[in-house]
Amino acid sequence: VAIMHAALDGGITFFDNAWDYHDGASEELMGKALAHPGKRRQCFLMTKCCGRDAATVQQHLDDSLRRLRTDVLDLVQIHEVNYDNDPEWIIERGGLAALLAAQKAGKVRFLGFTGHKAPHIHIDLLGRHPWDTVQMPVNVLDYHYRSFVRQAVPAAQAAGAAVLGMKSLGGGRQQVARFISAGVCTPEEGIRWALSQPIASLVVGIDSRQVLEQNLRIGQSFTPMTANEQSALQARVRHLAGDGRHETFKSTQLHDGPYHRAQHGLTEAEVVAL
Repeated sequence: VAIMHAALDGGITFFDNAWDYHDGASEELMGKALAHPGKRRQCFLMTKCCGRDAATVQQHLDDSLRRLRTDVLDLVQIHEVNYDNDPEWIIERGGLAALLAAQKAGKVRFLGFTGHKAPHIHIDLLGRHPWDTVQMPVNVLDYHYRSFVRQAVPAAQAAGAAVLGMKSLGGGRQQVARFISAGVCTPEEGIRWALSQPIASLVVGIDSRQVLEQNLRIGQSFTPMTANEQSALQARVRHLAGDGRHETFKSTQLHDGPYHRAQHGLTEAEVVAL
């Protein structure tokens, strides 16, 4: 709670969450932080629903509103659009219709979706509805491997959807450690490169005071990388990018959430085998 308050006071005002994070505990903790006087007004609050059908989407929305202790969510995104049939399910099973009804009722301001697997899936769903936002991996290795930056970002711009970046350092504590130890880039280089792309905001993981202070320092002193700086960093990391070892959220299903694996009928054994 103290870290969230310090983030808000330092100028980090876009808050990311999801219905399934830590089985709801992440939303509950964020709700506790935002319940303090004045804090909810400092924040643009986003969470993600995991359902594809109307009834499940409605349940997830109700749960999120309760846990986050708010009457209105600034942005709700459909979570982990990672499978080729997800765009069809979201439309055909009524998930989008339920979100539109919630928006009409004033419980949600904006609608979007997220995913980390493959740009063609994002491009598919972008063509099915005029979304407000789309969240995707934005990091320097992505430039060379199954690239969202080179494929999905232009598609989102053409569709009028704001791009939200994530995984600027590989995503997740272990992945970030590998990203940095492998010499891909420093935290400042990775975040600066991501913020220099045509995105509306960047989700950065903060799990300690040290990381909060680092990210605040990078954000508060941010100047966009020049085209030459970007090209130099992209060239420097090219040999690390092509096999996907540092973007395993694309090249494996190990980072797909348990809820979404089960939603598609995948057992733990099948995921490991894949």
